[in-house]
Amino acid sequence: MLCEYMSISRSGYYKWKYRKENPSLKEITRQSDLELIKKVHNKHKAHGYRWINRHIRNLYGVYYTDNYVHRLCKYENIRYQGKHYKWKKPDEEHEKFSNLVWNGWKYLTRPFEVIVSDMTSFRVKGTYYELTMYFDAWNKEIIGYGLSSRKGDKRSYYDGLNQVLNKIKEEQIEDPIILHTDQGSVYSSKKYNSLLNELNIQRSMSRAGTPTDNPVNESLNGWIKEELFMDFDLKHSNDVPNLIKLYIEYYNNERPSYALKYKTPIQYKHELGF
Repeated sequence: MLCEYMSISRSGYYKWKYRKENPSLKEITRQSDLELIKKVHNKHKAHGYRWINRHIRNLYGVYYTDNYVHRLCKYENIRYQGKHYKWKKPDEEHEKFSNLVWNGWKYLTRPFEVIVSDMTSFRVKGTYYELTMYFDAWNKEIIGYGLSSRKGDKRSYYDGLNQVLNKIKEEQIEDPIILHTDQGSVYSSKKYNSLLNELNIQRSMSRAGTPTDNPVNESLNGWIKEELFMDFDLKHSNDVPNLIKLYIEYYNNERPSYALKYKTPIQYKHELGF
């Protein structure tokens, strides 16, 4: 007998067999919940159980507790598949502007109060790309970006900046604005900064070799690259510019953010009346 071979009692074996063939309502519900969690995880492998829970809540209107989702993820061995990034110290460059933000990131109160920018690079099918993004530090919205397939191309910086400047003009923002970047050669160039002269924009820079002076970019750049490759399959894309465009639409309008209490950047802005 199987039960004797497995060193279990006959009654225990038949109880197990009965439960397997006649699952309870609780077990059926758990299996249904697990299928939904697996569905979201398979599409968004760059996120953990808390983010998965909020995404299910926002997208499907299904409410779970974080502990419940965590237990199901452990049961099914569902794990966050990203990695932690190690930031390399850049070459020391001349400091052109002082840091005007310092530790004031958490005290921002409105859109366009502080804008941050940085460039990140990646390869797709042997082609090198540089992606420059501009974030509104208040709600983490991407308000401008530029993409180039040539190393050292300055156009990605200027394309993104022009998008930002056009939005400032369109929305007629008259309050002071700070643009915070690192000390890269493009960001510190006279040509780049001359574009800011007609608007009420102050320049701010991180200290040399201190990426933590720009925590918004530090936290977002790694997440975005992981999502692009893991959730949007950037590695196999035949149209990288279009995929980046679609991702930014998703990021601003559909992607819940932990920093915004799992609201999207656009949702957060609208709910606060902006």
